[in-house]
Amino acid sequence: MPSTFPTLLPFLLFAFVASITPGPTNILVLSNSARFGLAAAVPIILGACASAAILVFLVGTGAGASLTQWPLLQTIMQWAGVAWLSYLAWQIYRAPAVAIATAQAEQRLGLLGAAGLQWINPKTWMMALAVVSVFAGVGEHRFAHVLYLSLAFFLVSLPCLGVWALLGAGSSRWLRSPRAMQGFNGLMALLLLGSAWLSVML
Repeated sequence: MPSTFPTLLPFLLFAFVASITPGPTNILVLSNSARFGLAAAVPIILGACASAAILVFLVGTGAGASLTQWPLLQTIMQWAGVAWLSYLAWQIYRAPAVAIATAQAEQRLGLLGAAGLQWINPKTWMMALAVVSVFAGVGEHRFAHVLYLSLAFFLVSLPCLGVWALLGAGSSRWLRSPRAMQGFNGLMALLLLGSAWLSVML
């Protein structure tokens, strides 16, 4: 495989860095895992990873070209993503400050919500465009390369987001009081809000 797909190993490094570094999805995984337990983060991880991998595949087959041809569409998607993340940050902030043991009835993001977040996030589309442009190559093997890139991104991003879920689950031991939970909710809301708005300010 390396001889016919020389950019695969560099892509694996790129996928690791892109998946493990802090961002809105990582913060949501951390927050939900800390507040609801490790199992609650699994649908978010699966939804986000599968959705991003599908986007890489679609962009590799030409579906992402409209983003570069229609800047207005990119702008609309960007502000829709910021609005959705801001709403999620508000929901986290205003969550009842109850101990983690009694917080199980709160609303959770879920698989579809996490997947939908990737679809309206133009940065995910731009990442997919960059991945395909840099790593897919040209020629007769391009379609196979796009398939490998999509699968590889899914397989690499799963454990990376899993690390964030484990961090959240591990932090739950300090969230046994309403005051600690209130502070945690405020911090997560602030980080999520910051990551959303920095994307349009930078």
